Amino acid sequence: MNDNPDAPGFLDVFRIERPAPALMKYYTLVCLMTGPLFPILIVPNYFRYRTLRYRFDREGISMRWGIIFRREINLTYSRIQDIHLTSNIVERWLGLARIQVQTASASSSAEMTIEGLHEFEHVRDFLYARMRGHSDKVSGTVSAAPAAETVPDTELAATLRQAAASLAEAAEIIRARRGAP
Repeated sequence: MNDNPDAPGFLDVFRIERPAPALMKYYTLVCLMTGPLFPILIVPNYFRYRTLRYRFDREGISMRWGIIFRREINLTYSRIQDIHLTSNIVERWLGLARIQVQTASASSSAEMTIEGLHEFEHVRDFLYARMRGHSDKVSGTVSAAPAAETVPDTELAATLRQAAASLAEAAEIIRARRGAP
């Protein structure tokens, strides 16, 4: 797996705007399985498919859909906590999977579910690379970089040695006070 978010495979993720046509086939098959409820269920699924849009940019992901009740979800890469790929047998047959993106919100369910993509593995790898805070070569910034990586190893080691010496000194003082009347 290439972890560079600006690698050629990852740059294709920025071009994704709509789900694959196979998503409408999936919606149709699922609605057909409901039997007489098909006409009622296919209408909202059709409009969801027709209005579903994705936007991947340098800061985060955006997903929107709906005609009467418009819904939009925006997530920055730094808020992403976990990513899951799920697919049932029909989705696998159509070459699809759902990417469930979880944040540190109070809800235990996914904050965003990206569905209808054939390149779901590339998107998952791209999201992992972005959430881990790899540098952005285009703008020269680092997003969500761990604080320990910004401190040189020698300075960090010296600080840790100093903290250990202070703790040992404090332990000696406590032992001395316990032994005194």
